[in-house]
Amino acid sequence: MMKRLLSLVTLFLLTATLLTGCNTARGFGEDIKHLGNSISHAAS
Repeated sequence: MMKRLLSLVTLFLLTATLLTGCNTARGFGEDIKHLGNSISHAAS
């Protein structure tokens, strides 16, 4: 039970940090898009 609670709290904090870092879900999507483009350029 304690392990599950710790996992949920960790997941919540990670999600909150990511959304705070880019301010909105739209900004998060744009960040992921840029990351994908960077990976594509590095692979080619």
